[in-house]
Amino acid sequence: MNDVTGMPQTAVVIGGGSDIALATLRLLAKRRLRAVVLLGRSAEALNEAAEQLRGAGVEEVTTEIFDVNDFSHASEVAEETVARLGTVDLVLVAAGFLGDASLEVIDPESVAHMIATNFTGPAAAMTAFSQRLLRQGFGRIVVLSSVAGVRVRRSNFVYGSAKAGLDGFAQGLDDALVKTGLSVMIVRPGFVHSKMTLGLKAAPMSTTPEAVAGAIVKGLESGASVVWAPSSLMWVFGILVHLPRRLWRLVPG
Repeated sequence: MNDVTGMPQTAVVIGGGSDIALATLRLLAKRRLRAVVLLGRSAEALNEAAEQLRGAGVEEVTTEIFDVNDFSHASEVAEETVARLGTVDLVLVAAGFLGDASLEVIDPESVAHMIATNFTGPAAAMTAFSQRLLRQGFGRIVVLSSVAGVRVRRSNFVYGSAKAGLDGFAQGLDDALVKTGLSVMIVRPGFVHSKMTLGLKAAPMSTTPEAVAGAIVKGLESGASVVWAPSSLMWVFGILVHLPRRLWRLVPG
């Protein structure tokens, strides 16, 4: 169960090698986080993250290879993970990758893979875990979306459209979970300096995994349904979503 301040004592991370996820867990380790299961595709990344969490004071950290695109095993993995922890306070969904949206490079297969990894796979995993959490009657799902999905830009339209789908799915799932004891919090970061954006030119109002993690923890404390990181992006995109399309097309990548 969450402690008296609403902080989780047990957590599952889908995309356990994520810099933002790891920064969030390190912050939660300073509270009462005691047990974590990291799910992801790379054993090396998971083991490295696990060592960092143990060093941060998390008592029990286990890892398991899980590809979100392996839809047929999502329910099985969710069942086993919940059984391993006993109860799950937090499911942090952090799987995804940027890929390349250049029309000269992408092909139908790569587009399908990007959308599956950033939207379809995470949505399937969220469904599997939601069904298990319903049995225990409580739990919080935190989904790493992106401002890229609030209004899709031409420079990363595949990634942005996938995040738009994930964001919409998360909103609908949160609505479906009303009065169940479960809820979903959507996190919409801007450009984050991380492994995923290494080598890319930073966008205005860029941020760090640690700053996003701080916003996530504050959101957990307040019971927020949507968190922007930095928070000023909420006002910026409140304007940008109404920008005429002919002008939106001029926004640089």
